[in-house]
Parts: sequence; structure tokens; C-alpha cells
Amino acid sequence: VQLQASGGGLVQTGGSLTLSCAASGRTFSSYTMGWFRQAPGQEREFVAAISRNGGTTTSADSVKDRFTVSRDNAKNTLYLQMDSLKPEDTAVYFCAAGTTIVTKFAWRYDYWGQGTQVTVSS
Repeated sequence: VQLQASGGGLVQTGGSLTLSCAASGRTFSSYTMGWFRQAPGQEREFVAAISRNGGTTTSADSVKDRFTVSRDNAKNTLYLQMDSLKPEDTAVYFCAAGTTIVTKFAWRYDYWGQGTQVTVSS
């Protein structure tokens, strides 16, 4: 599966953005999907993940209650709704797909998109 993330940009503190991740192929619904992010000079970190049918989600404590992960299997698209953005959310955001249960571990994901930049100004 090929993944294409989009929707990043520059936003002020407290603002919102919605990221999308379009997947190619007809097996999108077979994959657990995740969002990760990487800030300059830092390791890639888990943001959120969603199960194949969307029934189970999990997110990092740092984004809980602010970010919402969802998916539309009919459109082969993963979303990340980001509200109440903070400067520390600034990073390149990546989507990933894996034949795994919902997990925060990056190594469990097999396919990765190219990333989209999110910058939150203070």
C-alpha cells in the first residue's frame, strides 16, 4: 500500500488542522493505521492509531482530548483532526499502515507516507 499525507501548514497556537492520508490499493481496510510525528533533532514519536474497522483508537497522552484519529474505508483515507494546537505540536507528521493490532510502536508498521509539515506559531 502507498500512503500520501497532506493537510499540514502553518497555524497559530490554539488553531486547528486536519491531516489526511490517502492510501492506494483496495486493501486499506486490512490495515491498522497510525500517525507519528518527528520534530527537528528528536526521535519519531507516536501520535494516534486506529483499528481496521475504526472501532478502536488510541492516542498519546500529549495529544489526548485535542487530536482525533478517524478513517473512511470507503474513501481509503485516514484523518487526524488536530485542535487546540500548541507550539510543541510542530513536527513532520507521518501516516503509517501495518498488519498489526492497534499499537504505538513504530516498528510494527510496514508502510509509511512521506510526511507533512505542521508548524504552530506562538
